[in-house]
Amino acid sequence: MTLLPTQDFQGQPLVRIGHADTYLLLAPQHGGRLVRWVHRGQDILYWPDHADWSRPAKVRGGNPLLFPFIGRHFVDGNPGHWRDGQGTMHTLAQHGFARDLPFEVTAIDAQAAITMTLRDSDATRAGYPFAFAFDAVYALLPDGLDVTLRTTNPGAQRLPCYPGHHFYFALPHAQRAATSLTLPGTDRMRQQSDGSPGPAEPGETTYQLDDPRLQDTFHVFRNSPSAVLAMPQRRITFELDLAGSARWHAVTTWSESETSDFYCVEPWVGLPDAIHHGHGLRWIEPGQSESAVCRLRVTA
Repeated sequence: MTLLPTQDFQGQPLVRIGHADTYLLLAPQHGGRLVRWVHRGQDILYWPDHADWSRPAKVRGGNPLLFPFIGRHFVDGNPGHWRDGQGTMHTLAQHGFARDLPFEVTAIDAQAAITMTLRDSDATRAGYPFAFAFDAVYALLPDGLDVTLRTTNPGAQRLPCYPGHHFYFALPHAQRAATSLTLPGTDRMRQQSDGSPGPAEPGETTYQLDDPRLQDTFHVFRNSPSAVLAMPQRRITFELDLAGSARWHAVTTWSESETSDFYCVEPWVGLPDAIHHGHGLRWIEPGQSESAVCRLRVTA
């Protein structure tokens, strides 16, 4: 077995990928979580100083992996459930189970990249009765980061999924008014209480992050997907229209409160409850795989 390069962080042995001032710290054993992304000496992501490692899936920080479904799903108005095509109801937590389960490191280059894999098990089949392999691939770039979410179907039946990210970007709350999010043509939507997508409104080209219309909002791409988050310290460009990638359906904007020192911009393959309404729902055929690739470029 290959000895993994590790670094102690908050008393946890995290896997370290990269160089002196540009590196990733990851917790495969805790949902494959990207905990820190340091780019040229600066933390790009938020992580609390006193994280509760007894419940890491609940920590607000890093990049939790959302699989097999993002968001909340409902049956007859009750959250945490979904119904398959045969009418059988299944119980599945918000954002799925990936962020709660240990991943295996299946490939690693200590200087540049890591692949972490989650496979179906007794812990997954009760709420999601499918065989799967879900890979999260992080690859450092000179000016950013490539992240690939790859879903493989080794089973005999079609596999429904719509994975996504939950990036917690480090941003002092006092700087929200000085920070902008630029999007291409989008429709602005929110989820209704029964799980269905609410009415679509034409989205703006640019928002300031103190705009209340952004809270818990889906920005559904009309055409080519992309986004630019321009903060006082840095600019982060989301390249989402990449060759070989599944289509990113939307980005979601959210923060926990007006005083949180983070802001989330989350690329999602589908909308919440897509298993029922179909907006962004992907089907992976037996023996096939599909990748959703997100490239983040950082400039000063």
